[in-house]
Amino acid sequence: MAIKDWPQGEGPREKLLRSGVAQLSDAELLAVLLRNGLKGQSAVSLARVMLSHFGGLRPLFSASLSELCDIQGIGPVKYAQLQAAIELSKRIAQENLQRGKILTDPDLTRDYLMRQLADRAYEVFALLLLDSQHRVIQFVELFRGTIDSASVYPREVVSLVLEKKAAAVIVCHNHPSGVAEPSHADRRITERLKYALATIDVSLLDHMVVGDREIVSFAERGWID
Repeated sequence: MAIKDWPQGEGPREKLLRSGVAQLSDAELLAVLLRNGLKGQSAVSLARVMLSHFGGLRPLFSASLSELCDIQGIGPVKYAQLQAAIELSKRIAQENLQRGKILTDPDLTRDYLMRQLADRAYEVFALLLLDSQHRVIQFVELFRGTIDSASVYPREVVSLVLEKKAAAVIVCHNHPSGVAEPSHADRRITERLKYALATIDVSLLDHMVVGDREIVSFAERGWID
């Protein structure tokens, strides 16, 4: 049943307009994106099936096209709708970050990095390149795969920093395991990068490790002097 065919005032769109988006359940919000369900199954019912199948919103939105298409009623069109919603959310976070000053709003930085990296199935090592006022120049994914002391090359980091004329850097990477606790390799990488950036008079402000539900900051732990 399409949402437009629901009795007036009963559909999730009407509820959103009447009471505000915060009043909708996860299934109702998802149903607004899906727009319609199957014959004999409403969009909200289909949304509930999807949430139950994947175990929540985050694993659902990080699922691949083939994984989503295992659910009856989900195909490339609905997958594209969900991916568009995810990308819009990321771009809003990017705009907010660019308008702010990272060092005066650490929560904004954490929110941005969580949106960018938390649901990756593989490790990503990235840089937040900052100008002299600590405004964002660019977010750059530099390496993918298993991150260890041998796979992160300080010379490539230094080359990019010089190219973008950055004055300071925050490095970050995710742990696909979901556990944000830094490893010994993470600490070794940080020391190498700090030394390499110091040779070009660029400050390493922080190294943030992104887990499933938290971010560990090296600076907050006193590991970057």
